[in-house]
Amino acid sequence: MSDLSASNVKLSSKLLEAYGVLIELTDESGENVVYRLISEFETESGAYAVLQKDTALPDTEVEILKIVDSADGHPELITIDDDDEWEDVAELYDELTLPFED
Repeated sequence: MSDLSASNVKLSSKLLEAYGVLIELTDESGENVVYRLISEFETESGAYAVLQKDTALPDTEVEILKIVDSADGHPELITIDDDDEWEDVAELYDELTLPFED
C-alpha cells in the first residue's frame, strides 16, 4: 500500500453540499441509478466518494469513485482507472470503517 493512512484523511462534504445524500448516476448501459453517499474524504492523492445503491442492503458492496472538479467548478465523479490507486483507496476506506483488530 502507498503512504495513505487514516491519520492523513480529511473528511469532506463537497458532494453532500452540491447534490445531497442521494446521487443519480448513469451506468454503463445508460440507465440512471440512485446511490446513497456513504462517505467522502480527501487524501494527498485526491478526493474520493463511497457510494452504495440506494436500494441495497446496508452490508452490500460499495462503489468507490474519485471526485474531480468539472470545468464549471462543480464536483463530478469518475471511475478510478488506476488499479493501484483503487486498491490503496479501498484499503484506506476499510481502515477507516472496520474495527481495529490485534
